[in-house]
Amino acid sequence: MPTARTRFAPSPTGHLHIGGARTALFNYLFARNQGGAFLLRIEDTDRERSTAEYIDGILDALQWLGLAWDEGPFYQSQRLELYREHVDRLLASGHAYRCYCSPAELEAKRQAALAAGRKPTYDRTCRTAATRSTNEPFAVRFAAPVSGKTIVPDLVKGTVAFENEELEDLVIARSDGTPTFNLCNVVDDALMQVTHIIRGEDHLTNSAKQIQLYRAFGYSTPAFTHVPLIHGLSGGRLSKRHGATSVTAYREAGYLPEALVNYLVRLGWSYGDQEIFSRSELIEKFSLDRLGTAAAVFNPEKLEWVNFQHLKKLTRAELAAAVKPFITARGWSIPGDDAWLARMVATLQERAKTFVELVDLARFYLSDDITIDPQAAEKHLVKADPGPLNELRAGLAALRDWTEVAIQGAFEAVLARHQLKLGALAQPLRVALTGGTVSPGIFEVIEVIGRERTLSRLDRALALIERGPAAHVPD
Repeated sequence: MPTARTRFAPSPTGHLHIGGARTALFNYLFARNQGGAFLLRIEDTDRERSTAEYIDGILDALQWLGLAWDEGPFYQSQRLELYREHVDRLLASGHAYRCYCSPAELEAKRQAALAAGRKPTYDRTCRTAATRSTNEPFAVRFAAPVSGKTIVPDLVKGTVAFENEELEDLVIARSDGTPTFNLCNVVDDALMQVTHIIRGEDHLTNSAKQIQLYRAFGYSTPAFTHVPLIHGLSGGRLSKRHGATSVTAYREAGYLPEALVNYLVRLGWSYGDQEIFSRSELIEKFSLDRLGTAAAVFNPEKLEWVNFQHLKKLTRAELAAAVKPFITARGWSIPGDDAWLARMVATLQERAKTFVELVDLARFYLSDDITIDPQAAEKHLVKADPGPLNELRAGLAALRDWTEVAIQGAFEAVLARHQLKLGALAQPLRVALTGGTVSPGIFEVIEVIGRERTLSRLDRALALIERGPAAHVPD
């Protein structure tokens, strides 16, 4: 048996969709598992809708996901002469014929079939008609078998049979000479020696038509695997913001490519109860016999959980480097060097599910424009005893070393003198420093914010306390 050769063949009429990304992933993993080749082919024969921008976006998304192709990208728009030669071969062998029916005539036939309760397929008028002048506009149709069955051996669904009388004589070349999807697919897959076609189950009928074309050309038929579709994408959390469930949308939302790959592979494939996989594990364990037969359901919460598991595995330096672009996108500067940033993100690594969420949580570290929550101020600042807080302020200002241990010592000295519990100091200071009542540990927060910024924010809070309960709480 030849080495496995798979392909991903997107049409550049939009961004790379989550469903398309999963198809590419399955093809990539199977090729890698088998020690074969993964090909990339761009099906850009739709001149009106295909754009260079979409092509670049698809290539960029695949690279971000780490789905490196071994051959290509091949562009169908550069192979038109090859397709024309194959159309001529079918005409010469009697497996295709010229169709002179105008669009208006075809629509009339369709409406008549619907009115009569028949399937609106082409009635093969031109298949038996006398040859007309080639100066008249014509499309080319494949002369499909009219009796018997076409069998699609599917590695997921088993054997699927199609009655040939239900499969129409499909157009393989339009009246302007451009080839159609099914013809291009067969020619390319045959000449590129693709051994396995792995794609969505919505292509099952196309596979039956393509098998007929393979036979007409005398080409070997590849193995087909039709994967159930993904349900629930339109209801994803990102749909309102991004409009489409594109891979780019998830990158912009702060997901790791490793996590998105991990999540996508589990939409239709399983390996026992294991949920989290590294790239090397996926390549090692992936096989087509573990693909499911039921539609997968896209679950945004589950994707967040998977991303959280991968995010926690990053080193401080890796996390800091990954978060930088998201900080820049907010228009914030980083008030410290790379070592400071690494310490900062480490305090939030167990709290954030995405990079965007981490930057949201890090606002009080990155910006001194802190908005204090009115209810938190009312409970923990306005009515607080300023005496111990002033002593803490003095103790912090006098520290020789600005470390968590030293900061904790300053707290403990004041708590001991006044016989207070930690919350009596920690909560007012937390509100002063972060604007709210929830944050990482107070000692590490103070250490990361730094001496001058901590004292400045504490002074602001002390001024609010000294103004008393009637003081205005900032909005």
